[in-house]
Amino acid sequence: MQLRLTRFAERLSTSYWVVPALCVAAAIGLSQLAQALDARLTQHEYDWYLFQGGPEGARSVLSAVASSMLTFAGLVFSVTILVLQQASNQFSPRILRTFLRDRKSQMALGIFTGTFVYALLGLRTVRGTSENLDIESHVPSLSVWLAVVLALLCVGAFIFYIHHVAQSIRAVVILSRIHDETCETLERMYPEGVGLDAAETCQEGAPHGAPSLVIPHDGSSGVLLTVDEDQLMTHARRAGVTLAVVPMVGDFVPHGSALFEVWGEAGSLDVKAVLGAVGLGRERTLQQDTAFGFRQLIDVAERALSPGINDPSTAVQAIDQLHDLLRRLVLRRFPSTHRLDDQGALRLVCPRPDFDDYVRLSLDEIREYGEESIQVARRLRFLLEDLLRVAPDFRRGELERQRSLLDATVTRVFEDARVAAEARRAGPQGHGPH
Repeated sequence: MQLRLTRFAERLSTSYWVVPALCVAAAIGLSQLAQALDARLTQHEYDWYLFQGGPEGARSVLSAVASSMLTFAGLVFSVTILVLQQASNQFSPRILRTFLRDRKSQMALGIFTGTFVYALLGLRTVRGTSENLDIESHVPSLSVWLAVVLALLCVGAFIFYIHHVAQSIRAVVILSRIHDETCETLERMYPEGVGLDAAETCQEGAPHGAPSLVIPHDGSSGVLLTVDEDQLMTHARRAGVTLAVVPMVGDFVPHGSALFEVWGEAGSLDVKAVLGAVGLGRERTLQQDTAFGFRQLIDVAERALSPGINDPSTAVQAIDQLHDLLRRLVLRRFPSTHRLDDQGALRLVCPRPDFDDYVRLSLDEIREYGEESIQVARRLRFLLEDLLRVAPDFRRGELERQRSLLDATVTRVFEDARVAAEARRAGPQGHGPH
């Protein structure tokens, strides 16, 4: 249940309509409250600050507010679409999810649509005309006054939105936002300090031979987003079997492919409940997939290093964020892929990336795409040397291998020994040592 609620919250966080819908509901409530207070306030002797015009004036004000707010909302929507298109083309299509989660843009659109609905509801309460005195007139003074106040707030919100959009498409802002979201997932998935690493865990209890049961994925194809290990552990322990998840979180799972493998007597295993313990979706998320945050940063770096853009400085900014994430991971404990019950029997095998996987993911492609950039080579060397200074002994192997690969790339690409020597100098900005 907790996992389903988390998936539902994840879907809501990337839905652009939730905050505007809440603002519309708030506007309806405010309109009802203002109309209920209008009868008292308009007869009060201290109502000088309220709207003093007649029915035609009230209609004009409310109509102007409604029409202008609809224009504002359309403009916000158009600007948002243009920003999404530019971000997708310049950086990566995978970062659009970050823009859709932007609460400030959602709030700006919500304020405009809420004010539009409030003005429309106020219009229906205005009765009578100044010329026809036989008809009882009613001017909702408080409602009109609040509409003017909301219109002024919307002007300020629009100026803030333009400033926010201009800032949000900067490379450093996009990279920092991806980094912060990845850090949240990293802290949740790897909360403990360095200790017994997965590479040191004894794997003698791993299942041997062919599985007694293979559970295929019988639904629509998608990406494995979440795995409820506690629930799977409970079902495996009750049935007395060893259960293995075949794909890793973030892997694409086609229809009919193996989702679980079972060793032991699987007759009492609740297959339906086991299938319900995993969640699939159309695209990767950061709910349990820390590597997806790395993937987004790498995509930005690769796009910056492409011949069409040729922006190594943006690539270095992406490497900065990868450096920070790897430095956090190098001193974190990676849980074992094998889970045992209280009697020491193996019950669950759940694959997950280890530290070496994150290092290869972060460096291999950037080293290849940026092989002709001295700036990128220097920044990668600084990253590796910094990690080697703090890494435990059992995590130095892959880092040293990456340094050797970087040396080989520099030697192959820069034939002039003097240029190659410059490319081997580590620098935090890619410009060599301080």
